[in-house]
Amino acid sequence: MNHASNLLRGAAAVGLALAAGTTSAHTGHGTESLFQGLAHPLGLDHLLAMVAVGVWSAAAFDGARRWIAPLTFLAAMTAAALLAMAGLALPFVEYGIALSVAMFGAMLAFAKRVPAAPGLALVASAAALHGVAHGAELPAGASVAGYALGFLATTAALHAGGVGLGAMLRDRGAWIWRSAGALLGLAGVVLLAQA
Repeated sequence: MNHASNLLRGAAAVGLALAAGTTSAHTGHGTESLFQGLAHPLGLDHLLAMVAVGVWSAAAFDGARRWIAPLTFLAAMTAAALLAMAGLALPFVEYGIALSVAMFGAMLAFAKRVPAAPGLALVASAAALHGVAHGAELPAGASVAGYALGFLATTAALHAGGVGLGAMLRDRGAWIWRSAGALLGLAGVVLLAQA
């Protein structure tokens, strides 16, 4: 199968996903069970961001270091969720999350040229926005252990899928990174318009 065909299929998949209307992962869902936690990261904004983190990390780092961005994301998201549960509130979080998808698109477009420290700082910042959104949506006094465990498990699985995809694409031409980045950036702009 040729590269143009793969690119068209990817663009069609992004377009269909955006048309489905499941753009925000942070509204209209339950937060009481393991199952709800497992399903929650499958909202489009979260799914795109998680896979992108893994893909970028596989492009930017070698060997076991490929897991550094996903681990950074999980740690920063968990810390921010705990802070939000304790009362931290930030304005315009949904806009920030949509912008993070576009930012990850830019990071993928320049995957091998984004320096590690600034790249990881951007990953942690985006993770903190996701964490604040998730922590703020939990009802006061609710038992969140099952939901949080499910949410973290699916997030880690999406990261792993991204790392696997990134490792597969790592030595391909620069066009593939620019194309993936452009598609992800476009998705982020659409999410921003709908936030």
